[in-house]
Amino acid sequence: MKLMTSLLGILALTFVTSAVAQEESPSAPPEQSTSTTTPAPEAPAPTPSASPETRATATPTEQPSAQKKEKPAAAKTAPAPSGKKMSVEAALKDNENRWEAAIAKHDMVIIGSMAADDFAGVNFDGKVMSRSGLIAESKKDRDTYKSAVNERLAVHTYGPNVAVIVGTAHEKGTGKDSQPFDRKFRFTDTWVERNGRWQCVASQVMKLP
Repeated sequence: MKLMTSLLGILALTFVTSAVAQEESPSAPPEQSTSTTTPAPEAPAPTPSASPETRATATPTEQPSAQKKEKPAAAKTAPAPSGKKMSVEAALKDNENRWEAAIAKHDMVIIGSMAADDFAGVNFDGKVMSRSGLIAESKKDRDTYKSAVNERLAVHTYGPNVAVIVGTAHEKGTGKDSQPFDRKFRFTDTWVERNGRWQCVASQVMKLP
């Protein structure tokens, strides 16, 4: 009987021991779950730092594209090329008209630029004049002009560098004696192109009745 009692005691002790061991084993996982969940808050940390880097790299790539778009726009505002070159006839008529307008304004600079250094002219009174004589005669003019225009200009070219113009100058105004005048002159001017510039080398003028 003692032996049986001892065996039953051992079995009971073993059962109790295993039961206690089973109750203690489930308590271990909470410690593991606590240790594994601890680093979880650190995982989102890289996300904020990644977004500034992404914006930083995006900004340089967008700027060159914007600069490239501005260049064609600037090219459009670029100034347009100059117009077509005047024909010989148009250029010479323009010279004659500016010359006549300069007489009315007493502009010695324009008058002197039209006549070549070797200019030879015959005035309406028959006086022969050089370039300096032409300028001196223009300085003596004390008339006040209301209008001074050319009429019926005809251009005759003789080769690429020589041309003759026949025309009429019509002038209105008041003389130095305070008397009104309305006069016309018929003229023949010879022009020569030198170094890309047209200049008058000879002129003859007559006063019309």
